[in-house]
Amino acid sequence: MTEDAGYGRGAGDILGHEFAGEVVALGAGVAGLRTGDLVSVSPLKSCGNCAACKAGEVAWCEAFSLQSGGYAEYALTRPNQCVKLPAALGLADGAIVEPLAVALHGVSLSGLRPRDAVLVLGAGPIGLAVAFWARRAGASRVVVQDIAGYQRDRALEMGAHAFVVDREDPITAAARALGGPADIVFECVGVPGLIAQAVNQVRPRGTILLLGLCNQPDSFNSFAMLSKEVRLVTSAFFTQGEYEAALDALERGASEPRALITDTISLDDTPLVFESLKHRTHQCKVMIAPGL
Repeated sequence: MTEDAGYGRGAGDILGHEFAGEVVALGAGVAGLRTGDLVSVSPLKSCGNCAACKAGEVAWCEAFSLQSGGYAEYALTRPNQCVKLPAALGLADGAIVEPLAVALHGVSLSGLRPRDAVLVLGAGPIGLAVAFWARRAGASRVVVQDIAGYQRDRALEMGAHAFVVDREDPITAAARALGGPADIVFECVGVPGLIAQAVNQVRPRGTILLLGLCNQPDSFNSFAMLSKEVRLVTSAFFTQGEYEAALDALERGASEPRALITDTISLDDTPLVFESLKHRTHQCKVMIAPGL
């Protein structure tokens, strides 16, 4: 794995790893793409030739790194990262494929089965996308829990049966909404303390699936987890097949994920909107359209 596979960025780096665009130029020897094609760009860069790449497990390629550059008028990427958009879909659809694929990967790794009761911690884009996939996978009950109610309507639109906000007693509130402990808890926030909370919210021999990126030390009572034989699973990135499955869901008419998009702004507006997003609001996914 190369050094730029980390999540940190430095001065002068161009951000943006969830993006789609029009092919305006091709390198020598590029096949399967033409100028004018609209493509969704997977941010997982890889060699394209090793066993991992050929299996669609590009995150485990030795040459793996993360693509950025979406916050610009032009971006340079590799042919094997470009998935052509069907005629019925637009660039905004292509730009939300990545978070949908991340969530689908987590749901796949969780082992979710029809009739499972699912609790999603965190109503950000990934948590909302998990609710979407869990409902499609046949979960009997999907509850989204957050510390604020801004995304309540959006969570219900994405497939959740209920939305819970209770800072005083989140464990009891979630159990009441679920009708008992969860079969699977998806931690989609990434803050210390939520693994410990999830241990108290999942049934014996249930599963906690970590999707939240926590960059701080965390601690939990391992005995409490061990005594319930809880399965703790981590999830990062996605497979090429999952990326294409997310795009296919949109092509087949799934309109719910479009609810993630709450605004579209220009590059000039970006600094001001970035500053405003430091405070929780109704905003979810804000699209940047460099051509505006």
